[in-house]
Amino acid sequence: MPTKEARAETLTAKMEEPTFWSDGAKAQKVIDELTDLKSWILPYKELKIRFENVSALFPEVEEASDPQFFGELLNETEKVASTLEALEVRRMLSGELDKKNCYLSINAGAGGTEACDWAQMLSRMYQRFAAKRGWGIDVIDSVDGEVAGIKSITFKITGAFAYGHCKAEKGVHRLVRISPFDSNARRHTSFASVDATPEIADDIKIDIRPDQIRVDTFRSSGAGGQHVNTTDSAVRITHLSTGIVVSCQSERSQIQNRETCLKILAAKLYERECLERENKLKALGGEKLEIAWGSQIRNYVFQPYTLVKDTRTRYEVGNIQAVMDGEIDGFIYAFLKEFG
Repeated sequence: MPTKEARAETLTAKMEEPTFWSDGAKAQKVIDELTDLKSWILPYKELKIRFENVSALFPEVEEASDPQFFGELLNETEKVASTLEALEVRRMLSGELDKKNCYLSINAGAGGTEACDWAQMLSRMYQRFAAKRGWGIDVIDSVDGEVAGIKSITFKITGAFAYGHCKAEKGVHRLVRISPFDSNARRHTSFASVDATPEIADDIKIDIRPDQIRVDTFRSSGAGGQHVNTTDSAVRITHLSTGIVVSCQSERSQIQNRETCLKILAAKLYERECLERENKLKALGGEKLEIAWGSQIRNYVFQPYTLVKDTRTRYEVGNIQAVMDGEIDGFIYAFLKEFG
């Protein structure tokens, strides 16, 4: 099997052929493959040069006995190690769906206002996580809580390997804290569920017949212009055989919201099919199956101490504020190393 560099050279040569653009679809596939290869080759070459430079400086730092020089070298070494870890994690993201954009949904569990506030806290965490990675994030659907927070929210996250990272967040997230809504300052436990679904390309066709779904319309809530709360523009679609429910109220027209719902539903059905296929292969190979949807995956404890701990990997962080500010890469990397 040729190396990535050899394959990239072959594709580059193809692009220089006079007939390259005679078939636009094939040409685009070649360009996409070459772009993907370069996204591996260039970071690897850069990392190799940085590692060689750091290695060459170690004898000098021993002779110099300069604390500042040593500190700078140690800082660069840590950056090289961090970049290498990111490449290793990306190598694990080789699944059929991992490269895709995704829809991320958060739903408050039982517990009223406390659970809705927790769902909003998670919403903020994922928005900051996406921003730190330079990903785009747009609200597709949102339902406010009756007093505070949100009952549910769905984002579309756009970025390289968005689904591959966000799939590690699927499951139930548990919060333990002294509730700001409790006048007696008692400790409360709240739950919220998180789900991630890959966005599928237009060339992937999922057949959804009218008799397989139920379509409900209702009035949108929240900001959105003069038509909000005056017309039944929001749409909810239920897939009857699987029980999958999707909704959208981000667009002004019912037709646009319906189209978005159908796209998300098709993505969920495609993901379901792919995961079933992958799990069958893993079962045949004797590998661990991915953690099932619905299981409690992480505990966030604010009082009487601060700790965030993943129940699947045992990875934990004491700086809970950093986690709530979107620093969740460590949890995702630990998951991918064990289950990816």
